[in-house]
Amino acid sequence: MADIKLFNISGKVKEYQSSTVNLEKELQTVIENNMSAFFGVTFLASEYRTTDGGRMDSIGIDENHCPVIFEYKRSMKENVINQGLFYLNWLLDHKDSFKVLVINKLGLTFADKIDWTMPRVICIASDFTKYDESAIKQMNRNISLIRYKKFGKDLLMFEQINENIASVIHEENAVNKPKSTDKTFEEQIAGADKEIKLLYQDLSNFILSLGDDINESHLKLYAAFKKIRNIVTVVALKKKLVINLPLDVNTVIFEEGFSRDVTNIGHWGCGAVELHLKNKADFEKAKTLIDRAYNEN
Repeated sequence: MADIKLFNISGKVKEYQSSTVNLEKELQTVIENNMSAFFGVTFLASEYRTTDGGRMDSIGIDENHCPVIFEYKRSMKENVINQGLFYLNWLLDHKDSFKVLVINKLGLTFADKIDWTMPRVICIASDFTKYDESAIKQMNRNISLIRYKKFGKDLLMFEQINENIASVIHEENAVNKPKSTDKTFEEQIAGADKEIKLLYQDLSNFILSLGDDINESHLKLYAAFKKIRNIVTVVALKKKLVINLPLDVNTVIFEEGFSRDVTNIGHWGCGAVELHLKNKADFEKAKTLIDRAYNEN
């Protein structure tokens, strides 16, 4: 893969030389201290011990309430992908242990929202081989490969090299199922009017067309479109789609019946800007805001 070059064009053009950092300590600490800003993940624990003597580098829970394991590749020879998968399998067999961790860090109310449909591993390294990228395509697990580069003292770049989206874990194998009155996203779409189903297809096609770095996932209660973190989430109702965008509410002009600020209102999905799409006209109005969500996140 071609290297990324970064230049300072203020005055005389100057190239920043890229470098790695000491993965034993520096990068892991920076990520753990800023996990929400970098990846939309709430940090839970560092060097989390498993019952079989293993130790996960970092563990957290993402904005979709799904568990996330971080593993850092310290050398080209290290098989960090298999290591991450080993810990992910352990976590799926020890869901109660993860819930206890969340309760201790974030409280019981937050723990009750844990979603086991899309647990994942994020592998971080200065680079990956073509064999790493090929390997994750063969696995029915959610794995992201993130390359980092450091420029000078103050600039840190993350680049998503590849991501594998696995089949959703069936709810009968998960804990904390939705309440009986809460429909899964698949049930929502199945029960929506034909026009809303078609509207969702148009919406999905539009979002995915914004860039080849976007993935679509159907979670327990909504669909999520994300790059490294969510850019759009969608709930399907019988007569409309409700979408949420992670935009600054102070930069949006809200329109009654079409958009609203849900900063202090309970809602599914991620983002304080909520849009209601009932027809193609609403969809056309939403495109500008969706495009902003893609470019600003």
